[in-house]
Amino acid sequence: MMNNDLFGDEQPYQPLAARMRPQTLDEYAGQEHILGRGKALRGAIEQGVPHSMVLWGPPGVGKTTLARVIADLTDAHFETVSAVLSGVKEIRAAVDRARAQRAVGRKSILFVDEVHRFNKSQQDAFLPFVEDGTLIFIGATTENPSFELNRALLSRARVYLLRPLSEAVLLDLLRRALSDVERGLGGRALVVDEGCLAALARAADGDGRRALNLLEVAADLARGDGAREVVDQQVLAEVLQATPRQFDKQGDIFYDQISAFHKAVRGSSPDGALYWLARMLDAGCDPLYLARRLLAIASEDIGNADPRAMQVALNAWDAFERLGPAEGERAIAQAAIYCACAPKSNAVYLAFNQARRDVAEDPSYAVPPHLRNAPTGLMKDLGYGAEYRYAHDEPDGFAAGEVYLPEEIAERRYYQPQPRGLEIRIGDKLNHLAQLDQSSVRQRYRKN
Repeated sequence: MMNNDLFGDEQPYQPLAARMRPQTLDEYAGQEHILGRGKALRGAIEQGVPHSMVLWGPPGVGKTTLARVIADLTDAHFETVSAVLSGVKEIRAAVDRARAQRAVGRKSILFVDEVHRFNKSQQDAFLPFVEDGTLIFIGATTENPSFELNRALLSRARVYLLRPLSEAVLLDLLRRALSDVERGLGGRALVVDEGCLAALARAADGDGRRALNLLEVAADLARGDGAREVVDQQVLAEVLQATPRQFDKQGDIFYDQISAFHKAVRGSSPDGALYWLARMLDAGCDPLYLARRLLAIASEDIGNADPRAMQVALNAWDAFERLGPAEGERAIAQAAIYCACAPKSNAVYLAFNQARRDVAEDPSYAVPPHLRNAPTGLMKDLGYGAEYRYAHDEPDGFAAGEVYLPEEIAERRYYQPQPRGLEIRIGDKLNHLAQLDQSSVRQRYRKN
């Protein structure tokens, strides 16, 4: 058995972020859009009538803290389960404790961290108890609830989006931690100038927990200066030497940044394309994933307005594989700039999608006889290939009036070139060929 006397009256260690956890709404950092004065959620909390909700946002923005503050301010029994560590057994045990609290007239809040990690049956296990009022459900997730949570659960809870903390909010958080004697670092003779604090806030990248963790590490590495402990640029460099940006592969931030990159290229903004490309590379995104996205953009958003864009994207991909990251990432940047500056057309994208939809919905029209293959005498006798006109034997290599679609949809048109880039010339040529087709049809009618 361990002898507690060895530790005297010392309290167990808690990280600075845990010690500085807000205990009131006034201490709570950020999220003014849902917790500012006059907002509905703040009113419900202050009136002691919490409701089931899902808190959706990136790490370190206060999801767990808000759930605890709600429980404290509404005098509710607080139960917490983690979707990473818990299962249906733990949920049932929490429900039993909530029932016991209800029997004595007290509300219970069940906080489920990382709720998106629960499967459908585990999420369904909450429903009856949320429905009958046994507990108030608060789920926390970094993933889009629309994709990760059951519709039945979402219909019983309101979703609140928590945003990354601004640098101003993070700076205030750091200053409070430095001055708080009871919970923070105010009992130490620490000297941290505003420039260093601002650098810590920027490095935290919207994450309050990360900001406090960085400050705690900096305080531990502070250089003694007589009666003071100083956090200077040398300490700061050591603390920040490996501080990754926010990036969650296959998560919402990942897809938001890819969306921003794609839209910047589509919107002909080379600066936007370079910025989001650099952001994703800085956060550790696979450069070849970005090269593949550029190749897709070259087809979807540029198409025949500049067919060279696809070759430029392919060359960038090839260059990266041959050169490696240092020079290869520059080749991808070159391709991103080229694609952003290229004329845009989604005519190929629209035409192909419409053709696919028509094929899925229309009957299986027969191939017209003149377009059929006729490798045998029998097939020729049946009329396969009859009256087919070999384009190379026609004037200008074009068989005017020839029809290449099934008879039932002979007039249908899919490809509509846009008046941009090379598609201007393509459109002019197709219009010219259409006129030749019309002339051929008129001549045929006159002969008949």
